[in-house]
Amino acid sequence: MHYRSISDMNDAIVRNLHRLPRDIDLVVGVPRSGILAATLLSLTANIPMTDLDSFLAGKIYTSGVTKRRAALDRQATDMRKVLVIDDSVSGGAAMREARSRVEAAGIEADFTFAAVFGLLPQHEETDIVLEVVPHPRMFQWNFMHHKFLAQCCVDIDGVLCLDPTEAENDDGPAYEKFLGEALPLFGPTRKIGWLVTSRLEKYRSLTEAWLAKHGIEYDQLIMLDLPSKAERQ
Repeated sequence: MHYRSISDMNDAIVRNLHRLPRDIDLVVGVPRSGILAATLLSLTANIPMTDLDSFLAGKIYTSGVTKRRAALDRQATDMRKVLVIDDSVSGGAAMREARSRVEAAGIEADFTFAAVFGLLPQHEETDIVLEVVPHPRMFQWNFMHHKFLAQCCVDIDGVLCLDPTEAENDDGPAYEKFLGEALPLFGPTRKIGWLVTSRLEKYRSLTEAWLAKHGIEYDQLIMLDLPSKAERQ
């Protein structure tokens, strides 16, 4: 499995700045993950940015009070060199759609289309791929929506929900209350292969009820078959 974190994405952008056109006026992110890439590039190179929908509507994001320069205050109609970027390219459908929407809008500008990560060094849909990442691959920013979750083991506490506090983790009424009311963290939209937890088997029904309440699907729930917290420790 080839895994890339948000930090890896930022590193790939920084390492490859020299490959991008030096006179970019605007960075446009392809929703949703491409907006992350556009944000990192915009902050690193101090270039104005926006998302594709806003760009087509003639809007760009405003800038804060730091790193001020005149180029940050221009309007969308002033942008002549535009970089459209997505987090990755595989089959190319998202980038083809982005190209089609830009062409249909009839905006007069010099467009470059890029992806941070690609299956190959070159893709028909992009002008630039910053880094090759072959299949199988998962990214930090969307791994909870990836089909490979069906082949993964995932913990519950600290991943799907907040860890219990010391007071809540009493192996008694406070812990049972926590199991029913635990605050959710990551929300998977794909079925998980195995949920593996150090929770005791006697709390299966409460755990299953919480998972059902939050729409989390899984094939197997593997719990610790011990009588008490003391035995577990």
